[in-house]
Amino acid sequence: MRIKLIGLLLAASVEAVAQSYTFGLGPSRILDTYLTPEHFSGTGFTFLYIKERQKPESRWSTQWEHEADISSAKDRSKNISMLEGNYYFYWGKYYNWRLMDNKLRLQAGGMANANIGVLYGMINSNNPVQARAALNIMPSGIATYDLNIGRACFSIRYELALPLVGLMFSPNYGQSYYEIFSRGNYDHNIVPTTFISAPTMRQLFTIDWHTGKKWDLRVGYLGNYQQAQVNNLKQHVYTHRVLIGIARSL
Repeated sequence: MRIKLIGLLLAASVEAVAQSYTFGLGPSRILDTYLTPEHFSGTGFTFLYIKERQKPESRWSTQWEHEADISSAKDRSKNISMLEGNYYFYWGKYYNWRLMDNKLRLQAGGMANANIGVLYGMINSNNPVQARAALNIMPSGIATYDLNIGRACFSIRYELALPLVGLMFSPNYGQSYYEIFSRGNYDHNIVPTTFISAPTMRQLFTIDWHTGKKWDLRVGYLGNYQQAQVNNLKQHVYTHRVLIGIARSL
């Protein structure tokens, strides 16, 4: 009896953990007027890892996301190439509701996002490279619905994160990186941002097919729309990715 009681207490204290690994492919659109006023479009690749934890006795859950993106694009005349690479880290805290006999799970909260990246333009310029660095606080919500079709079990999940406030690095109009880092000439290079000056948005839609006891097949769509207008410069990176990968719950 005592052993059974200890076993029940241990089971109740174990956190629920969900993980997923997905790879995405799709179009990218890039603009950075620090490098060139030209618009670029091409194809990109994304790796996305998500991990979520929740204690059985708590309504709060914690989520981590790692997103790495690489794109290759050309201008409208197909004469100039642009390479883009970005890494995004997301940390989120959510309050959870269970509805419809536990089939529907709603989560509301916020995410902290750190982003670092680089753009390299193959152009005749003294400044062919543009660095990216930003921190953002983003209100976020998630909805997950479980359903059965015949004997097959699926989970449909939608996640949305919107901008609120943040900080970003940006050279000023006409300012070189030599002035910033070699001569130490600061010119409003750490810029506070809001949903007006940096109206970014990120959405993730996935469908999990529960094919086995340990692993599920996941397909979905990731849309990450990063944009800002600061220091008299405009920039955006819009990525659309079709995702495929695996997920599991422990």
